[in-house]
Amino acid sequence: MTNNDYGLDRFLSRFVLQRPDSQPQPLPLRRAAVLVPIVNRERPTLLLTRRAATLRKHAGQVAFPGGMMDEEDKSLIFTALREAEEEVAIPPASVRVIGTLPAVTSSTGFQVTPVVGIVPDTVRWQASEAEVESVFEMPLQEALRLGRYSPLDIHRHGQSHRVWLSWFDDYFIWGMTAGIIRQLSLQVAD
Repeated sequence: MTNNDYGLDRFLSRFVLQRPDSQPQPLPLRRAAVLVPIVNRERPTLLLTRRAATLRKHAGQVAFPGGMMDEEDKSLIFTALREAEEEVAIPPASVRVIGTLPAVTSSTGFQVTPVVGIVPDTVRWQASEAEVESVFEMPLQEALRLGRYSPLDIHRHGQSHRVWLSWFDDYFIWGMTAGIIRQLSLQVAD
């Protein structure tokens, strides 16, 4: 393994855990979570989905498994694990949650918390046809290469907003998903 390889041990040694608040904060009405699944292979990968073209929102976009927090969800980590099971059949008990990234606000007004978890390479996912068109893996080392993300500044309603863009094989990764991967890259950068 070269110095640039991202083996799981190196990734874990560099990932800075974001500790939960010690005092509960009032929750916004619209909270969501996504699972950022890192598959524990000899050369780790990042698991991503392409959303079904039939969905009302974000149809056909590359995304992490996730969604809105339900009333009965105990936490945002629970939400991310529940949604990953619903969308791609990853059993919650198989995910080793290692932390979260800072929450981001979606274009639809949700505060989304990325939950980073390690998934064994023995887990077999199955896309939910109603929600997911395809599931694919991107080498973690490639995903964490900052130079692969290009900025695009969008001006809307008198405000400027930066989004990140990237391609991997036939998949166009942009917006919140690209921003989350880029943030993960910054989190573990040398």
